[in-house]
Amino acid sequence: MNQLKLFIDLTRLKKPIGYMLLFWPCVWGLTLAYDFSSNLENYFFYLLLFFLGAVLMRSAGCIVNDILDKEFDKRVFRTKNRPIASGKISIKVAIFYAATLCLLALFVLLNFNQFTIILALGSMPLAFSYPLMKRYTYWPQLFLGITFNYGLILGWTAIKGEIDIVPIIFYLGAIFWTLGYDTIYGYQDIKDDEIIGLKSTSIKFKGKEKKFLLICYSLVLILFLVGGYIMEFNDIYYFLTIIPFVHLFFYQIRFFKSKDPGTMMKIWKQSVSGPYQNTIQFVVLLKFLLCLAINLDK
Repeated sequence: MNQLKLFIDLTRLKKPIGYMLLFWPCVWGLTLAYDFSSNLENYFFYLLLFFLGAVLMRSAGCIVNDILDKEFDKRVFRTKNRPIASGKISIKVAIFYAATLCLLALFVLLNFNQFTIILALGSMPLAFSYPLMKRYTYWPQLFLGITFNYGLILGWTAIKGEIDIVPIIFYLGAIFWTLGYDTIYGYQDIKDDEIIGLKSTSIKFKGKEKKFLLICYSLVLILFLVGGYIMEFNDIYYFLTIIPFVHLFFYQIRFFKSKDPGTMMKIWKQSVSGPYQNTIQFVVLLKFLLCLAINLDK
């Protein structure tokens, strides 16, 4: 029972926001590409596959991250009690867990078309090298955005079998969204990171964080408006895309307090599960309902 608890702690399964941040981009890409005049069973089957893949790969990623960051985690207050850093789980056992999870994820992946499989496998080096980025570059959050939102491309290609300009635009928007919220998240560890020599956008833009966040979120707004225009969404979409941007600007940027971890965590949680996230989910639902309505009308 104790080993099960340690496994859950190691893979962060008690924190669903992690794998949901991987899962939702897959849903966006899948829904934007899917023809709802066809069999809906395939749509929900793909949803299940992407959910399983997100949980498995997020869990494996957490293990790889903790293996590579073992020595750093010991020196950071927030992470010093993680199973590997505290010595409760050995490196050998952790590698076994990670390999098993990756193998299960591969079985899930084999249900997709060949192009999607190739794209997914091609992203693995980036996914597993992300933990190393904060040692060599001030832009690990950018690599996180590229990795976490890659499922948007996979969701599209799972249906279309090819890449189009639409998923690329939404993908870029999602990357800047991650770049913004993970910069906020990085302020939790900024003091420890500076002491042990790790890098992040939180450190790079220290003192200029509000301008940086404004640029990130402005690019998110522009890209999602352009994406909506290409997809020919109606005025409701544009209205509900602007609302969360106003929230991001007036609340998150105005009340940004880099020296207050409590406030930063509150802002981060609103970034990943607040109005902006809900708006993107609304876009998915809107596409679903519009296509379904057209189909029923026929």
